[in-house]
This record gives sequence, structure tokens and C-alpha cells, in this order.
Amino acid sequence: MPILNPASVQGMDLRGDWYIFFGAAMFVAVFVYALILYSVFKWRKRRDDDGSLPPQFHKNPPIEITGVVIPIIMVIGLFYVTYLREGVVDFLKPSPYATVDVAAYRWAWQFRYPGHNITVNGTPRNPPVLVMPLGKMTQINLYSSDVVHAFWVPAFLFKRDATPGYTMHFDITPTRTGLFRGECAEYCGLDHALMVFTVKVVPVADYDRWLASGGTTTT
Repeated sequence: MPILNPASVQGMDLRGDWYIFFGAAMFVAVFVYALILYSVFKWRKRRDDDGSLPPQFHKNPPIEITGVVIPIIMVIGLFYVTYLREGVVDFLKPSPYATVDVAAYRWAWQFRYPGHNITVNGTPRNPPVLVMPLGKMTQINLYSSDVVHAFWVPAFLFKRDATPGYTMHFDITPTRTGLFRGECAEYCGLDHALMVFTVKVVPVADYDRWLASGGTTTT
């Protein structure tokens, strides 16, 4: 599962966020279900009931205040943890090893490698391949030429939106070689389901050789 073993440095940084949110969700779920079960068993109808209602009350300030304060504290805590981790992931480090301009359009992708005269175009029926070097930071410059799309590689545990009129810059550092599925994660029309691509992570020497050949050699 990507959440347990993401294939990118950025995914590993964000993995802790997923664990914390899952833990918080489990705490809330267990607490709520425990209250439900407690109420069911304590105030269930018994054979000797005379039909009267149990003691009724309309106000309980301690419970009401607690029910407001605890969720606020949890939300602030989750926001703070996310802010710290997102800050690390979103920070653009200088001197990336590779740079790729990624264009999203209905319903395919284009990958262009500035300075190397390499452009990879895809179609809904012929998805393109994005080649990346293992263990090296690649800066992605992502934009859309029509509607909102999303660059999502599940194995990297990483997603960013492609918004018309705005270029999104982010870093990705793969940690494993292999082929990884990428796709658009924002519904964008008729062939949205076919708007996929493949990320091919190769050793640095193979990547350099592929660039030097103008993208003609196999990696």
C-alpha cells in the first residue's frame, strides 16, 4: 500500500500526516460508538419498565462546553501538524537535478524536458511516459491549458492540481525504480478516466544517457 511505503521522499514526509489523521479519526469513532453502545444498554427497555421516561434534563454546560472545546483543539492540532509537513514538502529547493514541464489538457499529458529538446505527447489511447531519475530531485512545472486537472501518482502519495492560468511548481524525489501509474484526479469531462500516464523511474546513469540521446534510447 502506498500509504505504508510511498515511493517518494515527499510521500514519506506526508505519510506521518496520514497516520495522525487516521489515529484521530479512530479516536473519534471509538468514542462515539462507545457512547452509542452505552446509551443502548443503559436505557434499553426492560421487562419491568412501567413505561415512564428516564430522568430528563435540558442543559448540561460541562458536557456542552467539552463537546465544543475538544473538537476545536483537535482541529487546531491537525491543522498545525499538516501546516508543518506541507511547508517542508512545498518548499522548492534550489538546483534540482532535473526539470520537467508538465502540461495537462483534455484528455492527456505532455512532458517537456527544458534544455534537452525532448517532448513526450500522450493521447487518451496512448498514455505518455514520464522518465525520472532515482534518488534525485525533479522539479515539476505543472499547468493546464483548458480546465482543472490533477497530477496524481498514488505510489508517490502525492497529488497537485493543474489550474488554468497558473503554474504549479513542486519537487518530487523518487526512492524506487520501476513503473508507477499516474492519473488525473479531478473530473474533467468525457475521457477523464483515460487521462493516465506512466512514471518510469530509472537509475541516474540511465536517465543521463536517455537525456543525451534526445529521448531516443530505451531506459
